[in-house]
Amino acid sequence: MTATTQIAVYAGSFDPPTFGHLDLVDRASKLFPRVVVAIGVHPTRVPLFSLEERLQLMQSICAPFANVEVASFRGLLVDYGKSIGARVIVRGLRQGTDFEYELQIAHANADLRPEIDTVFLPTRTNYGFISATLVREIASYGGDVSRYAPPVVCAALQQRFGAVSA
Repeated sequence: MTATTQIAVYAGSFDPPTFGHLDLVDRASKLFPRVVVAIGVHPTRVPLFSLEERLQLMQSICAPFANVEVASFRGLLVDYGKSIGARVIVRGLRQGTDFEYELQIAHANADLRPEIDTVFLPTRTNYGFISATLVREIASYGGDVSRYAPPVVCAALQQRFGAVSA
């Protein structure tokens, strides 16, 4: 097995990164010799944080993992995966309804690039309800998201939304 067959890519918008995302990074880093956390740029979505901000946040929270790097990509994930020599796409599953959607995407990816497999990691129970959307919503109303996101992300959210008075 060559080094290029051991690259796993974990992609998402990470807007903002959560403890659920960090848990998947941690677990993937223990399963694969090299993990690329890839922030996707979607042409029709307007993220809360710019690509540069999301890259900085992810680099900060992924710093403890020596075999993890953070990058960004445009276009199809499988094309990006091929360009970096990835053999595996890592996807997290929070709930049963995620599985149907993710399986459909995995089948399409396998059809486009059969040399790249998809591995599903179920979210740990305590992170199953956390989503970036939930964290953004709570933070937008001045709520405490410290149970859901790393401190650097909480600080960025507080700076973005400022203090909200009741």
